[in-house]
Amino acid sequence: MTIDWLIPDTKGAVQWPALPDGKKGVLTIGAFDGMHRGHQAVLERAVEKAHELGAISVAILLDPRPAAAHAYAQQHDGADTPDDFHDPDALMPVDRRLELIERTGIDRVFVVRYTMAFAAVSYISFLGQMVGKVGMRTLVLGSDARMGAKQAGDLKAIRNLALATGVFELDVVDNAGPGATRLPFQWTPQAPTEVGEPHDPLEGMNKAERRTWSKRHHAREARVWSSSNVRYLLGNGRVHDAAEVLGRPHAVEGTVVHGEQRGRTLGFPTANLGNPVDGYVPVDGVYAGWLVDFGEAGQAEAEAGAGADGAGAAAAHADGVTPRQEIRRWPAAISIGTKETFDRDGAPADRVVEAYACTDEELDLYGHRMCVEFCGFLRPQQRFDSAAALAAQLATDARSAAALADGQESAE
Repeated sequence: MTIDWLIPDTKGAVQWPALPDGKKGVLTIGAFDGMHRGHQAVLERAVEKAHELGAISVAILLDPRPAAAHAYAQQHDGADTPDDFHDPDALMPVDRRLELIERTGIDRVFVVRYTMAFAAVSYISFLGQMVGKVGMRTLVLGSDARMGAKQAGDLKAIRNLALATGVFELDVVDNAGPGATRLPFQWTPQAPTEVGEPHDPLEGMNKAERRTWSKRHHAREARVWSSSNVRYLLGNGRVHDAAEVLGRPHAVEGTVVHGEQRGRTLGFPTANLGNPVDGYVPVDGVYAGWLVDFGEAGQAEAEAGAGADGAGAAAAHADGVTPRQEIRRWPAAISIGTKETFDRDGAPADRVVEAYACTDEELDLYGHRMCVEFCGFLRPQQRFDSAAALAAQLATDARSAAALADGQESAE
């Protein structure tokens, strides 16, 4: 898979690379944040269609996420996101998305920096460029896709354009998966109050009860297989349900930094991820999962290739993604929160992501690039009366996390 990083000019125009040997392209476009099962279905269809036509499959990856770019512009007088912009609501960084896109068999990716000028390009103009400059023969989209200025390019408009011009065809993928769910129109992360994996509040409700719940929460319909649903699930501690949508456990990444050493004092040394953490951090609580070591940060990033760093240049090219090499992994008890037991001065504390590796090894992970995978919710955060009581609970958390990991390995 070859990758090109492209930056639109001030008018939103992009210098689109031509496909080799005069071949036609089967294209799809999106942010592909989370690379959930719906994204996978669309990309796999593009690959399949390209094989049928003897064409090249192309994914246009928008970065940053359009929603994040528009939110930033609204708060900064229409400005574009800066080069060092960090999107805390992104489910995963762009380099991780590229790794997963490559696994679908896509031949080529154009990573386009999403600017306000690019957003103002009409869908008609954009699709004309795809046909004329890239050689698009088929456009593959999901069942609720929209594109172009003011999102005017819905499926009906794009299909009519394809029929009127006769120069490309539209292939719509049923990427709804299990169907639709209901999400509150506006919501904030809500930490579970009970021990164990939270349940779907709509589960077991009849139609009348669902309507009442929807009205009370001003809920809207959304695909189960959607990035919005994944964020909502993670924001409510439902990491197992999120994994069902993603097709794998949700994960965040970061570099291990020195913390306050309290875990080590209690006999449970933790790996603390420094800010910013890459990936959407679930709501506060204690989770079971895995701690994955990719080695020292500089070395891990170099082995991964140009990755997202290439996006800052006017244009960049890479012949594929070099996945980071996983060195080791351990079952882990993961804590997200503000360390309530030790918060004595009343000052607001930063949220911390820290993981205790369930192993008897002596680990020195400072400066290492680590990934934390979430497999289940264990319990809410709570304040303990003493360090001894906290240590006893940490021992229970570690046993629960190790047991969950062993069960997963047995199931596989």
